[in-house]
Amino acid sequence: MFHHLAIVTPPLSGNPLVPSWTEVIWGGIAFLIVFVALWKLLLPRISTVLEERTEKIEGGLQRAEELQAEAQRVMQEYQARLDDARHEAARLREEAREQGAQIIAEMREQAQAEARRIAEAARAQIAADRQQAFASLRAEVGTLSVQLASKIVGESLDDEARQSRVVDRFLAELEASQSQASGARASS
Repeated sequence: MFHHLAIVTPPLSGNPLVPSWTEVIWGGIAFLIVFVALWKLLLPRISTVLEERTEKIEGGLQRAEELQAEAQRVMQEYQARLDDARHEAARLREEAREQGAQIIAEMREQAQAEARRIAEAARAQIAADRQQAFASLRAEVGTLSVQLASKIVGESLDDEARQSRVVDRFLAELEASQSQASGARASS
């Protein structure tokens, strides 16, 4: 039932580690064919692929360097613009500060001028009111003095020219007495 197959091996001749000359020749020919095929066909393709890869790597490195230089240039330009913007902002703040100070000075000057104008108008109004009051008082004093003088003298002083002379004389005497009283007070 079990059949054994026997492997037929050629009789061993000599050293088993040393190959026969025919195997060495056929192996050498096969090696040369494979070597020439690889040398002629595969080696140029490998060289081309390696050169392309080298060019890509070198081109990538060059592009990376260019991009790095461009990025550096853009960064410097950005810093320059940022510095310019800061200087411009500082200049604008200083101008605004100066304009604000100028506006405040102008407004202060206008307010002082307006205050002077109002004070002068008030003085003029006070003087006019005083003159009006003085005239009104003079007329009233004149009327009263004429009535009093009429009662004292016992005759009618209805003549206007006479009334006016009497009133003016009375007021002149009154002012003179006030001036003397003021001068006496000033000397003491």
